[in-house]
Amino acid sequence: MSDAPEVTRGPVVTPVRVVIALCLFAPFVAMLWVGSYAKVDPAFIGIPFFYWYQMLWVLISTALTMVAYKLWQRDQRARKASDGGASQ
Repeated sequence: MSDAPEVTRGPVVTPVRVVIALCLFAPFVAMLWVGSYAKVDPAFIGIPFFYWYQMLWVLISTALTMVAYKLWQRDQRARKASDGGASQ
């Protein structure tokens, strides 16, 4: 056995990481559930629902990915700060 001190890390699954996963998973569910948007009406400025719904999800996906990235950065900084204080 080694005499090295044990390094304790936080839990792998945290509420922040669950939110990150949901942000990244939501666009896949929305786009793979074709039955929910495979229709023509309601049209928006002459564009059938099928097309503008998908284009809207491009914007939503961008925003959700940005939120997930910012949350991930914050989570990593917090973990580094808590690990740095514990190892000294």
